[in-house]
Amino acid sequence: MNRDKRVAFLTQLRNENPEPTTELEYRDTFQLLIAVILSAQSTDVGVNKATAKLFPVAGTPAAIAELGVEGLKPFIKTIGLFNTKAANIIKTCKILLAEHNGIVPNDRVALEALPGVGRKTANVVLNTAFGAPTMAVDTHIYRVSNRTRFAPGKTVLQVEKKLLKVIPDEFIRDAHHWLILHGRYICTARAPKCAACCVFDQCEYPRRIKIANELDTP
Repeated sequence: MNRDKRVAFLTQLRNENPEPTTELEYRDTFQLLIAVILSAQSTDVGVNKATAKLFPVAGTPAAIAELGVEGLKPFIKTIGLFNTKAANIIKTCKILLAEHNGIVPNDRVALEALPGVGRKTANVVLNTAFGAPTMAVDTHIYRVSNRTRFAPGKTVLQVEKKLLKVIPDEFIRDAHHWLILHGRYICTARAPKCAACCVFDQCEYPRRIKIANELDTP
C-alpha cells in the first residue's frame, strides 16, 4: 500500500470514529495498567466484568497489594491465566509503592520492569494514558496490517516498526485504537465484513471483492 492509500485509509477510520479509545473500563492510569495486564489472552468484556467487582473494593496499588495473591484471585478467577496474573499484579503493586510512590511511570523501561508488563502492555499504557506515539500490535492489528497490506510483516515487532514508520504524525496517536477496533468488528479473522468496510477502496486484500459480493447476494 502506498502513502496516499494509507492516508485515505486512516482518514476514513478517523471519519468513522473521531475520538477512539480502549474498550477497557478504568478510572485512572493505575487501573488501566491492571486492566491491560488482565487482558492478555482474554477479552475486554471479560476483563471489564472482573474489574467492575475488583476496583470498587481495591482500586489502588496499596489496596490491591493488601489483598495479596489469594485475596485477589476470587476477583479475577474468570480470566485466563488468573493465577499467574494475580501473582504478577501483586508484585507490580508492591514495586509501584516501593519505587514509584504508587504512580505508574511514564517510561517504557520502568513499565517493562514491572511483572506482567511486556512490550505490548507498555505500548497500550503509554499510548492510552500518556498520549505517546506507540503501537501495541495484538492479533487484530497484526491481521489488519497484513491482510490489507497496510503494513505487512512476518512478526509482531516487524509490523509495529512498519506501522510507526509509515503512519503520518497526524494519525499516530489514535491509529492503535482505529486498527484494533477495525480488526475486532469489521476485518474479523474468519468472516471479514468487506461489504460494510469503510476502507474497502483502499484495502488490498485480494478476496475482498468476492467476499463483498457474496454478502450482497440475497
